[in-house]
Amino acid sequence: MDTDELTAILQEVRDRVRARHPEGTSPSAALPDLMPLLHARDAAEAKMASIGTVNPRAGGPLNWLAQQAKKAVARALDWHVREQVEFNRNVMACVQATLEALEEIRRTGALDQIQVEVRELKDIRSHWVDWRQEWEHKLVVNETKLLRGLAELNAAFQHRAGLTESTFRDQVKAQHAEFTAALESNLKRLWADLESVRLEYERLIHAELRVIRQRTAASAPAVGAPAAPRVQGPSPAQPQFDYGRFAERFRGSEEYVKKGQQFYLPYFAGRREVLDIGCGRGEFLGLMRDAGVAARGIDLSQESVDLCRHKGLQAEAADLFIYLTDLPEAALDGIFSAQVVEHLPPERLPEMIRLAASRLERGGILAIETPNPECLAIFASHFYLDPTHTRPIPHALLTFYMEEYGLGLIEVRRLSPAIESMPALAGLPEDFREAFFGGLDYAILGRKL
Repeated sequence: MDTDELTAILQEVRDRVRARHPEGTSPSAALPDLMPLLHARDAAEAKMASIGTVNPRAGGPLNWLAQQAKKAVARALDWHVREQVEFNRNVMACVQATLEALEEIRRTGALDQIQVEVRELKDIRSHWVDWRQEWEHKLVVNETKLLRGLAELNAAFQHRAGLTESTFRDQVKAQHAEFTAALESNLKRLWADLESVRLEYERLIHAELRVIRQRTAASAPAVGAPAAPRVQGPSPAQPQFDYGRFAERFRGSEEYVKKGQQFYLPYFAGRREVLDIGCGRGEFLGLMRDAGVAARGIDLSQESVDLCRHKGLQAEAADLFIYLTDLPEAALDGIFSAQVVEHLPPERLPEMIRLAASRLERGGILAIETPNPECLAIFASHFYLDPTHTRPIPHALLTFYMEEYGLGLIEVRRLSPAIESMPALAGLPEDFREAFFGGLDYAILGRKL
């Protein structure tokens, strides 16, 4: 307990004693003091003990005689003082009994007083126990209230902190979402603007190139005809219109073509030297560059070659027969040609396959993509859109040519299902549709044995 509690208890004890014994009264009768009587008893016993004894004297023969005489007289008077000694002893016994009785009375009174005090202390103790129990009960109640209050305050604080944190997170998330959405919108707008600028820039370049080509063709007779290029037989005629714009409209955008050519990536992955015959706008060359494959392209159109070079691709204007003839044998490990063989005269197709196969090293791959004549839909809306097409080539014929010139492990894959561009075909039976209206194009792949 602390000092304040003890002080309060002592003050209460004083108040209760004062109430029971007012000022000027004694709580009990005063007991007599027995000390003088005890001293007198001790002195009487000392005198009684000296009866019959001889006082000591200094040494010497005379004194010794005196002492002997006194002892003889004392022994002679012993019968005379015996009764007196007995009386003295009885008196002292009476005095001793009286002292013991008084001491007993004194002790009894002290015990009574102690008992009174004990009763008072017991009363105080009982009161103290009651007060302590009440105080402990109040202490427990107060502690419980305090702890409950602290718990409620802590819970309220945690709840407010959680709400604040949740609100803050929601606000940050909302702001981040708004910022991300705004950034994506701005980036999309920026890329769309850049794409439109690029397309406009490319259209302008194509238009300027077309004008320059037309002016060169118009001024060629006046200047004098240039030296005729070295060719091996007739090559496909160059169209007298913007073939890049023609391909954009009827073949599809570069992104569409590149997406369809993803099919060839596993076949050309890891190749060291790939040639794209008829590279056009450079979709396949861009695909190879993204895959980390070294590839170059050739095309009869100088405009297409300039477009590829503008994109950072390796391309040159050349006739495929001359270019392949000038290459050493086994110089390539991959050749790709898409939408080219249908432009060639039928009699030159075997020569192209022979030259391509001879320039491939062992294990090199030749991939040719061309319209599929087994799909009747190409004759209705696709094949004859291009005036430079000569005739479609069945895959069985290309397979025969490849086998004839040392290519094997031949695969034929049908591409571009006709139903995607002609939904009306969905009404036909599936087996009939697959047989006569399957893929608009097909890819044939062979490996040098």
